[in-house]
Amino acid sequence: MTTLIRGGTVVNADRAFRADVLIEGDTIAAVGEDLPVPVGATVIDAGGLYVMPGGIDTHTHMNLPFMGTVTSDDFFTGTAAGLAGGTTTIMDFVIPAPKQSLIEAYHQWRAWSAKAAGDYTFHVAITWWSEQVHEEMGVLVREHGVNSFKHFMAYKNAIMADDETLVKSFTRSLELGALPTVHAENGELVFQLQQALLKKGITGPQAHPLSRPPAVEAEAANRAIAIANVLNTPVYIVHVSCAESLDAITRARANGQRVYGEALAGHLVIDDSVYQSDDFDYVAGHVMSPPFRGKHHQSALWHGLQSGNLHTTATDHCTFCAEQKAAGKDDFTRIPNGCGGVEERMAVVWDAGVNSGMLTPCEFVKVSSTNAAQIFNMYPRKGVIAAGSDADIVLWDPQGTRTISAATQFAKGGFNVFEGRTVRGIPRTTIAAGKVVFHQGELTAVEGAGRYIERPAFAATTA
Repeated sequence: MTTLIRGGTVVNADRAFRADVLIEGDTIAAVGEDLPVPVGATVIDAGGLYVMPGGIDTHTHMNLPFMGTVTSDDFFTGTAAGLAGGTTTIMDFVIPAPKQSLIEAYHQWRAWSAKAAGDYTFHVAITWWSEQVHEEMGVLVREHGVNSFKHFMAYKNAIMADDETLVKSFTRSLELGALPTVHAENGELVFQLQQALLKKGITGPQAHPLSRPPAVEAEAANRAIAIANVLNTPVYIVHVSCAESLDAITRARANGQRVYGEALAGHLVIDDSVYQSDDFDYVAGHVMSPPFRGKHHQSALWHGLQSGNLHTTATDHCTFCAEQKAAGKDDFTRIPNGCGGVEERMAVVWDAGVNSGMLTPCEFVKVSSTNAAQIFNMYPRKGVIAAGSDADIVLWDPQGTRTISAATQFAKGGFNVFEGRTVRGIPRTTIAAGKVVFHQGELTAVEGAGRYIERPAFAATTA
């Protein structure tokens, strides 16, 4: 199948320029001015539109078994919703149970992900430690294209990694040429604060942010960065939500340390006033970890993206319906943590970032796609409009508008944290692997069309 995108403005992370884009099969064949129309080619008019690399969401949880239930979005509905929003690749998480084989868990997630409509790849969480885990990390890197390992510093008595596990896993990651990533919250502090609130009879969802103040995130971020510094390994901090964590990243980077930070679309535009309502369903719908913060933290995160101390935007897409959230009606610690956003991320970041002048269109591409591809070694297959790259492309209408609502979203869960927000700047057409999968509101995603993306290791310190 041959497609020619004609008359648009190509926007890459380094520059924007007028050009046509020729697609052959699932690959970009040529980028240039006034390209000839091949015989039998489909021509897409991109006049007045930006032609950008498909978005990469570095942090999603589809089909996740968590807190006694499973997320509403599976790999088909979740990736399809992403395609509707211009995101063509997701980075999801294999999360082994404690004592479970990493390889067994990996194959379990690969089976679930076979129905994905868009491309996907995996971080693998290290939830326990033994010589078996040490060996299986090597198998995942060498044989399955995994080059990043996740560490939850939160969720005590479940999947929390203690300092011993962090040190050993960080060391092994460096040996293998893999990148350690961390969910930075002090799990012991969170647990003790939760118990103290429950003892005081504060059981509603309004207690959730009280049990996870910025200090518990900042402490864990500083600790992870310090461990990485001693071991001389890079580290990637997921869902940075507060100024104090950003400060830790900024200091480390100023000292020459390789620290990368991720911001969630929700944390960039939603503040902690959402926890002040008396409506359980509304407040529980916003229960995620780390929680939404005060407005000054949002300003800090935008400054982090502008300065290059935060590198990627993601969603932590992890949807639960009202009935699932109701499991914590009488105990906020039992509310399944998670919110949606894979469908809205790019439009929300564009509207709040580009339309305000805080980001240029090229910087938007950098934080929505290119940086992710480069940090996780998918570039230039992903993250750029160039000959030889995957034909994952979004035709972006900078003047198009959409009012976000759970009633019109493609994602499941029945709740949207961006409810009622009108955004200017939306995807007109999404092309994944050379095929149009979304056009002017119509989603034509195909179950199982998504490809698993292997990510080669970086330079390893041992064989």
